[in-house]
Parts: sequence; C-alpha cells; structure tokens
Amino acid sequence: MAVESSELASGLRVVTDAMPGLETASLGVFVAAGSRNEREQEQGLSHLLEHMAFKGTRRRDARAIAEAIESAGGDLNAATGVESTAFYARVLREDCSLALDVLADILTESLFDPVELEREKDVILQEIAALQDTPDDLVMDLFNAAAFPGQPIGRAILGTPETVAGFDRDALHAYLRRHYGPRALVVGAAGAVDHARVLDDAERLFACLPLAQQTAMAPATYVGGEALVAKKLEQTQVVIGFEGRAYADPQNYAAHLFANALGGGMAAPLFQEVREKRGLAYSISSFHWAFLDTGLFGFEAATSARQTRELVDVALACLAESTHSLTEADLVRAKAQAKVGLLTALESSSARAEQIARQTMIFGRVLTREEMIGRIDALSLKEVRAAGAAMLRSSPTVAILGGARKAPGAAEVAAQLAAV
Repeated sequence: MAVESSELASGLRVVTDAMPGLETASLGVFVAAGSRNEREQEQGLSHLLEHMAFKGTRRRDARAIAEAIESAGGDLNAATGVESTAFYARVLREDCSLALDVLADILTESLFDPVELEREKDVILQEIAALQDTPDDLVMDLFNAAAFPGQPIGRAILGTPETVAGFDRDALHAYLRRHYGPRALVVGAAGAVDHARVLDDAERLFACLPLAQQTAMAPATYVGGEALVAKKLEQTQVVIGFEGRAYADPQNYAAHLFANALGGGMAAPLFQEVREKRGLAYSISSFHWAFLDTGLFGFEAATSARQTRELVDVALACLAESTHSLTEADLVRAKAQAKVGLLTALESSSARAEQIARQTMIFGRVLTREEMIGRIDALSLKEVRAAGAAMLRSSPTVAILGGARKAPGAAEVAAQLAAV
C-alpha cells in the first residue's frame, strides 16, 4: 500500500492509495455534509441534492452522465449519510481522469432543471412511502428520532413528504453554497491510481469550486426515550439502545468490541441465548455506530407480538450479564471480526477509497494498518467489559414497531438494568 495525501491551495484534500496488482480504480468525492447539517425546514435536502447531481449539467444531460462512465465499463453511484455524502465511480486504470471529470462536473455544473427537480421529488416521495412498507428500516428511523429528539442527527435522511415537496432550485443552490466548498471535500482514490495524476486532475477540475460558508453542524445531545408504535405486522420489530462513543473517544474501539463480542455473529452470547436456546427470533444482533461527537449502541431483532416481552427480557439480561461474564474467547472472536472488517477494505479499491477519505475527514489523516490493529490488540477484557457497562448505564432508547401494546418502555428497560 502506498498512501499519499496532499492539500491544494483551495483547501481541497486529495488522498490516494495505489494498490499493486489491480487494473481498476475507485475514485470518489466525499463531502463532510449530510442530513445532520440540514436546518429544520431542509430535512431531506442532502439526499435530494445527491439525486439531482445526476440529472444534468451544463456539459452533459442525465443520459450522457451515465453513458460517459458505463461506456467505459465503469459504474457511477452516490450515497447520503448522517454526516457525509459520497459520489463515486469505479473504472479501468486508463479512465481515472474521465471518472474524476464526471464527478467534478456533477458537483460543480449541475443545472437543477425545474422539470427534472419536480420529477425527482416525486421519486423520493415514492421512496418515503416505500419506507412504510419496510418495517426493519422504519423502526431504525423511529429509534434514531427517539435517541436524539428534535435534533438534526435524529431526523430521517429521506426527509418528510412536506419538506421534500417544498424544495426548489434556490434551496439546492443555497445548500451547496453553504456546505460544498473545497475545505469540506476530500477526493479519495484507490486501486490502479497515480497520486500525481489524480492531484493534477483535481486541481484543474475543481478550480471553479466556490468557497463555502461551511456552517458547523449542531452538536448532538443523546437523550434517549421511546417510540412504541402499534402496527399490524407479521413480526414486531425491536431496537433497544444506549449512548455509544464518538470516533475519537478513547472507549470507541472498546465499545465496538463489546458490541461484536455480545452479538456479532452466531457464536455470540446474544444469538445463542435468544435464537439457539429459546427460539425467540430468527436473528438478533448488536451494533455500535460512532459519530463525530456521540454514538449509538444497542441490539435489533424481530419476533412475534406474543414473544416481544420475553425477547426483550432475555436480551437485556444477556446484556447485563455480559458486562461481567464475557470471556477471553468472546474477546478473541470479537477482535478477529473487527480486524477482518478493517482489513477487508485493504483488499477492495472501493472500500479503501471510502476508508481513506472518511479517515481524512474525521481525523485529518489516514490511520495506518498497524495503528488500527494495534488499538484492537491492546484492549483487555476488563476494558471491554467496562465500556459495555458504561454504555448500559445511559438512558435507554426503545423503538418497537408492530405488537407494541405490551412492550416495555424506556423506564422499564432502565429498571431492568439498574444493577449494571
């Protein structure tokens, strides 16, 4: 691996990793702005902007944008997150300049044609409607909103039908001017790439990028709470969580390992207790999501309405017990899973491009393989248990969708964990 990083005079950062033996390259423009940067009346605007970037520029219409990459055998896509938005392409070695040209075009020269805008708003309204038929996704939106009530970080990335319907070209341009400046962008590339060439292309193609105001995202305050929604479903969706750890928090790696050890696979205690021993759910898993200044830890499962209470009781007992009963074998397994997750990115150009760009945005640099593995290996069982116990002492967040009438609320969950 040969990671190289440069910063242009404008503040735009370029980071690459040339991966020997590859004939393809992945390039992306990663923006340090996502749904969390939106004002209340802008809910869903980051996602709409991502869609509209592909709908025509001064140089290419929507079809020409797609054909430019696909005719070269590549693919082009984008994704909106809570704290970032990504636009990326994968192409052959000789088409790296073409890929970056298209990415720069859609980010600096988009027309936001009113006809296309209305059409795409309708598409997103259909996407929002489809969410109501996807209970495992819908319950996560309920969970996030309950964990961070009234805050941008807790709002749905898609927005609401009301906000999306009200967006116009002026709203898109205003958001671009506020957040899509060179200092908020990172060009990440991995695979069959040459740093000097990518740097030259980026300097030329993004020269017209206007300086943005770069309004800071609102600080997040984890609150916790509950969202118990009765709905006629075949299975009740359950998500229960607690305050997690931020990226730079000293306990972040320990929190990840606790989540992996607790419910990161079929051998994990949570799966063994809930699925294998009691048959209360087809699957159950735990998670830890880090953000810039906070995090979320918890578990998710689906079960029948009549078994919801039992599943929650058993899972909470497992969580509490794990703070003092996790074994060295559990920790070894969790560490191995974490290493595989990190190192897999070193074998995929698209995952690696995203990894190095994301780390540059979060930490200001790319973490070395040795540093990441070292942090995992250095953690003791005592530290991992302590991180888990600390998270479980925070106010719980309970989101239950389906047979929610007899489901426990946040107060009951807190009472069950009072001894942790």
